[in-house]
Amino acid sequence: MFFKIICILLILSGFLNLHRLLINAQAMEIKLKPPNFKTENLKNILERRVSCRNFKTKSLSLEIIATVLWATAGKKHDTVTEATRTIPSAGATYPLELYLVVGINGVENLKEGIYHYRIDTHSLEFIQGGDKRSALAAVCLGQSFIEEAPVSLVIAAKFSRTTMRYGKRGERYVYIEAGCASQNTYLAVTTLGLGTVEVGAFSDKSLAETLGLTKDIEPLLVMPIGYAQ
Repeated sequence: MFFKIICILLILSGFLNLHRLLINAQAMEIKLKPPNFKTENLKNILERRVSCRNFKTKSLSLEIIATVLWATAGKKHDTVTEATRTIPSAGATYPLELYLVVGINGVENLKEGIYHYRIDTHSLEFIQGGDKRSALAAVCLGQSFIEEAPVSLVIAAKFSRTTMRYGKRGERYVYIEAGCASQNTYLAVTTLGLGTVEVGAFSDKSLAETLGLTKDIEPLLVMPIGYAQ
């Protein structure tokens, strides 16, 4: 009897250890490759830029995701000021936070769920699993094309980073920065042969709850991304 109990405990211990490994593996950061752009004239990109609301079900590569995220608000190196971003920021306060909502088979070799883009390390941090596109479309006032896009980029902000320095005026600076970031997204998506659109119609509270945001982070824009129909 004692031997059976020991065996059962060993089996349970092994299962728990395996469970912990699976959880840890799921929570691990996914290091992204450097951005990879096609060479194209800026004038051509600006002329081709459109707002897209019809998406194919075709999956995106992780390399494309890495490129779009980096372009939106990534970290670059400047020989004069050292570490800077791809967008300007008032007082280098950098209030923006980027989140990625990935659908089933939305991105090759990436599980469906919600991810946080870690700008400093150019990596994806797993937040929660499951295809949240229908929930995202619902909080965006039922705009169905959001559910059809393989992924959606959500631009959010921690306003206090900027308002602590600039007071009430800092709120304006945050919105300006979000605009710069979304335009970068548009340009990157266009040069990669994809489509996107800015969505600002949503329930702030419901979107924050869907993404699991902390109370100090506010969603500003949703940008569904995919191959245009």
